[in-house]
Amino acid sequence: MIYFDCAATSYPKPPAVYRAANEAMLRYGGNPGRSGHRLSMAAAEAVYAVREKAAAMFGAQPENVIFTSNCTHSLNMAIKGLAEPYLRAGRRIHFIISDLEHNSVARPVHELKKRGAFYSVASTSASDEDIPYEFERLINPFTKAVVCTLGSNVTGRLLPFRRIGELCRKKNICFIADGAQVCGVVPVNMDRDGINILCMPGHKGLFGISGTGLMITDGKYPVYHIMEGGTGSTSSEIEQTPFLPEGLESGTVNTVGIVTVGAGMDFISRMGEERIHQKEEQICETLIQSLEGTRGVTVYRDPSYSYLPIVLFNIEGYQPEEAAGLLSERGFALRGGLHCSAAGHKAAGTFPLGGIRFAPSVFNTPCEARLLAQNIKELARVEPACRSLAN
Repeated sequence: MIYFDCAATSYPKPPAVYRAANEAMLRYGGNPGRSGHRLSMAAAEAVYAVREKAAAMFGAQPENVIFTSNCTHSLNMAIKGLAEPYLRAGRRIHFIISDLEHNSVARPVHELKKRGAFYSVASTSASDEDIPYEFERLINPFTKAVVCTLGSNVTGRLLPFRRIGELCRKKNICFIADGAQVCGVVPVNMDRDGINILCMPGHKGLFGISGTGLMITDGKYPVYHIMEGGTGSTSSEIEQTPFLPEGLESGTVNTVGIVTVGAGMDFISRMGEERIHQKEEQICETLIQSLEGTRGVTVYRDPSYSYLPIVLFNIEGYQPEEAAGLLSERGFALRGGLHCSAAGHKAAGTFPLGGIRFAPSVFNTPCEARLLAQNIKELARVEPACRSLAN
């Protein structure tokens, strides 16, 4: 298979990531932070080293780097952890989200609405310059957070997140950023960009293995724990420890997964995010140019917007899942459907059917993109009646 589904999870991984996974299984068998013997201490040191790498990459302090199981876990922890003290006290809390959000943002705020929170949705149809005003006009006295994707997982639309961060800083509102598609591809610095809580997967742009995620906070807005359990400190107390990172990392962390994220970050540091972004965007441009003028193929990109290396398209006469399935039979891995973001597809004008998402990695080539385009054109040339007869 030629893999073009990196918006779901990156594959293949850098060779160093595979080596790191194997080494971690062999060397870090102890439970980090749970014992004083050498194996436990070695595992703890390996985990802490990755905290330091993440803090350096995203402009934070190591103790504020929280390891999770994925970006959905991180976002739920941030959103619900921020809201919990207000809801317990019977106080109103208002969130602002965008109309591009993944269900990992939309569903938690919707769930909180059942407990008394409320939220508004900012339109992103405006220009990058005007988008911050779309958020600003929704602010009210109860607004405590803007929760916003930095880049759409559907179309790859890159939002002007630094200007949104400036707005949140000016209004003293917490900015919770969904960096699922951005971190590792576009430089993000929490202090510079006005981000208070940054959520991301470890297995996408950071090249770690599945079951890894991070939530990084600047410490300004307390995040209440949404689960309790064993930690390495204050074990004699019945109350959950208030200290980070332990207070938000109940239970044993995924040592092997965390070590692979560290290896992925090392790869990014060596290659450079700008170079990664440029190469992946070159592959996207190759596909777009190869499909230009093809009858029956629609590519959803607006030249006035900035984009991540993601391309959404459809082939006339095919359901997105059907087309993705046929391309899979031809040896190409892409994802068709709604991509867990009905909101993003409504904004793109592709709801309710969705689209086919092309998401390459730095390990793909323009030649592979041209080969895919050739196969897309072949599918587009087949008339529906002929397809019925063939089936």
